Amino acid sequence: MATDGTLHVTPVSAKDRSGTAGMPVAVAGTVAIETHGCKLNQADSAVLAQEFARAGYRLVDSRRDADIIVVNTCTVTATADSKARQALRAAHRANPEAVVVAAGCYPERAQEELRRIPEVSLIVGNRSKPDLVTMAVSASAKRRGIAARAQEGNDDPVPGGILRRSRAMVKIQEGCDQVCAYCIVPKVRGRERSIPPAEIVDTVQRHMAAGFKEITLTGTQLGTYGFDLQGVDLPALLDRILGETDLPRLRVSSLQAHEISSDLLARWEDPRICPHFHVPLQSGSDNVLKAMRRRYDTDTFRRAVDTIRERVPNAGVTTDVIAGFPGETERDHAVGLCLVREIKFADAHVFPYSQRPGTSAFHMRDHVPPPDKRRRAAELTAAAAVGFQEFRVRMQGQVRPVLWETAKPLDSGTMLWSGLTDNYVRVSAPGGRELGNTITAARLGELTGKTLRATVAES
Repeated sequence: MATDGTLHVTPVSAKDRSGTAGMPVAVAGTVAIETHGCKLNQADSAVLAQEFARAGYRLVDSRRDADIIVVNTCTVTATADSKARQALRAAHRANPEAVVVAAGCYPERAQEELRRIPEVSLIVGNRSKPDLVTMAVSASAKRRGIAARAQEGNDDPVPGGILRRSRAMVKIQEGCDQVCAYCIVPKVRGRERSIPPAEIVDTVQRHMAAGFKEITLTGTQLGTYGFDLQGVDLPALLDRILGETDLPRLRVSSLQAHEISSDLLARWEDPRICPHFHVPLQSGSDNVLKAMRRRYDTDTFRRAVDTIRERVPNAGVTTDVIAGFPGETERDHAVGLCLVREIKFADAHVFPYSQRPGTSAFHMRDHVPPPDKRRRAAELTAAAAVGFQEFRVRMQGQVRPVLWETAKPLDSGTMLWSGLTDNYVRVSAPGGRELGNTITAARLGELTGKTLRATVAES
């Protein structure tokens, strides 16, 4: 499964369809799921994997071994669309006999574009995702000349022979009512709706039983979670998860600046909530923020970051920034550069503005020429890199909890382990003992590239 690396799947050939621990299981076929884009898509893919497992399908790591290949797409930029088309065509080339499914946000936005790709067997948007497995299984059975029938699958939250389980994405909310000028998400995800707390807690418990040590709560607008439920909001949800489970680590994926409050931050007094806040900036110019229809200005953003750093020491604050929004002047850009340098984010995702049909910004005048967008993005990236390095240098000498995920062999015969601190810093440490999917204290050392070397504390 192609995600951000949080799910590590043991490859299973199409011929190897035995159950785990040598137990036989009726298997109707095999499926490969490739995930593009955000953590919300990763959560959706995990749900699809479970639904395929219930239908008797085995998750495989190779397109060549799959009867069904699902590409769970992103469409926030033109580049995301291009990557989706490339992946769909590559899936068909790798396995012409497989059913290739274009799923997710791109189909929700532009089905006609996808219909012009002959390699695609099925087109399933977000609103039809609940029926994706049924449609794909039926199409695969028809293609293979067999009868589609229910099989006795498994109820594993992440099926398919997991080699390591560390972090899992759990969706708590979907959709967006804010309708920013540049954003296609309201079109492809619909209006905001919250998942009931009891269902979320049950999902967390199931992932814990499967071996996960960290849960990341995902959604489009986490700060407004519960507005459509009786007596529920994000702080209450965090309280319930912490109170009803013994989950070692809980992470909140993203919050808006105007949603940061002292009441919310009080929950971070529990050390199980990771001191990491992703707070999208999008622009450091008030003029551009207003044109974008964001619900905060730069003063609100500064106060939010200051409050986080005051209430949650050593918190990692990361962000997103768009370069070259329509109407952005050189002065707007210069002001934004100053703000990025001032705040010194622990990390920043900077990308040039991309026109999205179906958004109001698509029709705006004064679009910034592509060369200027690329230059501004490069300058913002360079400014953000200073904060990235300074934050990690400041971490040197600290002892922080690390969730160890993957390892590669060293010439010395030991392993070089890679993991994430609670405040979202990538670290590596050599070690001879098995650290996979464990949380240990580690002393952070020198910065090598983008990774801090660490020494694992003796248990």
